[in-house]
Amino acid sequence: MTLAAFVSLTDLALGLFPDFSWLASLVETATGWVGLAIIFVYSFLIAFALPGVSEIVLAAPLDLGLSRGLRLALIILVSGAGKAAGSVFAFHIGRETKESGYFERFLQRLPVDVMGWSERQAVQIAQNWGFAGLAAALCVPGFPDTLSIYAFAVLEDDYVKFAAATFVGSCGRLIVTLAGIEAIAAVI
Repeated sequence: MTLAAFVSLTDLALGLFPDFSWLASLVETATGWVGLAIIFVYSFLIAFALPGVSEIVLAAPLDLGLSRGLRLALIILVSGAGKAAGSVFAFHIGRETKESGYFERFLQRLPVDVMGWSERQAVQIAQNWGFAGLAAALCVPGFPDTLSIYAFAVLEDDYVKFAAATFVGSCGRLIVTLAGIEAIAAVI
């Protein structure tokens, strides 16, 4: 599959979802303690339903009177907690979906073998690395969290370990993103 074909399929898939750009804008302008609640809700929704990038939470100005480092640490922890909570919800949905078989039948009808590819990748990571693999997969900036979360949800059984791995991976992803931003800023 060419990059152009992949981008077209991605645009087509994202076109199936309602437009949630207003929510990303809300996160980018979130201030005060209410802003933390917005970040939590956004991260919760990103974990199981929203197409989008979770790194946007780092742009929230918050304006809580904290140093930049404390503000970013608070954003990372709240976002990680939101994503962990959302992943537990996704975990439950994934378990129910696995038992019904509906989602698998839907994916099998697509022209691209999404189910086969994601299942092979997730199974390999899960077998080799377990919950540490989930955490590592979630540390990759820009990669859709939902794919990793649902792929692992059909393979694993422990809600607490699943939520912990999601929390660690989500926080790790934001830390990796910040490190990348800082590295680029140092060069420029």
